[in-house]
Amino acid sequence: MVVGAGIVGLAAALEALSRGSDVVVVERHARALGASVRNLGHIAVTAQDGPALGYALATRDKWIALSRQAGFRAPETGTVVVARADDEMAVLEDIAAARDGAVQLLDGAGVAERVPSAEGAVGGAFLRLDLRVDPRAALTDVAAWFARQPRASLVPGTAVLGVEPGNGRTLVHTSRGDVVARRVVLAVGADVDGLFPGVAEEHGLGRSAHQVLRVAAPGAPSGADEPALLSGTSLLHYGGFTRSPQHKLVRERLEHEQPALLAAGVDARAMQRADGTWLLGDTQRADVVEHPFRDEAFDELLLRQGELLLGGPLRVLERWTGVQPTGPGQFLVAQPQRGLLVVSVTSGTGMTTAFGLLQRSLDGFL
Repeated sequence: MVVGAGIVGLAAALEALSRGSDVVVVERHARALGASVRNLGHIAVTAQDGPALGYALATRDKWIALSRQAGFRAPETGTVVVARADDEMAVLEDIAAARDGAVQLLDGAGVAERVPSAEGAVGGAFLRLDLRVDPRAALTDVAAWFARQPRASLVPGTAVLGVEPGNGRTLVHTSRGDVVARRVVLAVGADVDGLFPGVAEEHGLGRSAHQVLRVAAPGAPSGADEPALLSGTSLLHYGGFTRSPQHKLVRERLEHEQPALLAAGVDARAMQRADGTWLLGDTQRADVVEHPFRDEAFDELLLRQGELLLGGPLRVLERWTGVQPTGPGQFLVAQPQRGLLVVSVTSGTGMTTAFGLLQRSLDGFL
């Protein structure tokens, strides 16, 4: 049994199904409504580091396979990183040296050729392994495809109220009655503390709020499969970039020149949807239990940074906030009782790493 139909829950369900298990997924809403559908859909393979890079490479293969099986788009567009300062180029040179051909360095003309709307580029890089998916369409289509498979079932509108160990079985209390399962994977993102507060406390689980916009960008490229776009602020948010000692110079410069960007946790990046509009994100604010309200000033910062990538003016079509789990590490994987595995991606990389993470996590559990 899997609790949660977000990307981590679906990854667990598909992996268990591939290993011959009968799998039931329960989801408290009619469909997944959490962080998995509120992100930008950027499968940021190249910028990961350490174990996350291995998970991302496996996840990339799975997205491509699922797009063919379930019928959604996962264009292999790659990513263009736009650098506007020499210290940003130094970070990109370091990751290019570490990625053995997966990163192509670009001069200013090379960036302008790929992203003519981008302003002020001194250079950049093309990350060829990255993908894009529309998180709303992809999650819906993957869930529907899973539910059509033999030995698979997805039950929406069902809240889990508690999980208890039994004699070789696990008893799950739900809003539709009790269920007995041999094994349970709890994949509820930041809401682990609602069922297992001790696990959340032990692993330092927290929350962060991320503001995202969907915009019309008349000045941006309008092809069907434009690359994902990252800015210099992104070099502060991904392990593959922060591994470079040069990223500290980027941070120091931004602290001096644009401290508001750092205060808002801005990671300025843009992903095109199939309808031609762009998802623009994001900002990050911790301690959202104490501060649940959306900050309009953060949106203004995003729009200004978005105009540097996409040209202006931008017209906002939708605004939303995603809440993501955070922690001292990138992943929370715990087995608090026999037959129960708790999994959460605490680094904001669920769409990029989930399939690879669950392949590894289920090895000793199933």
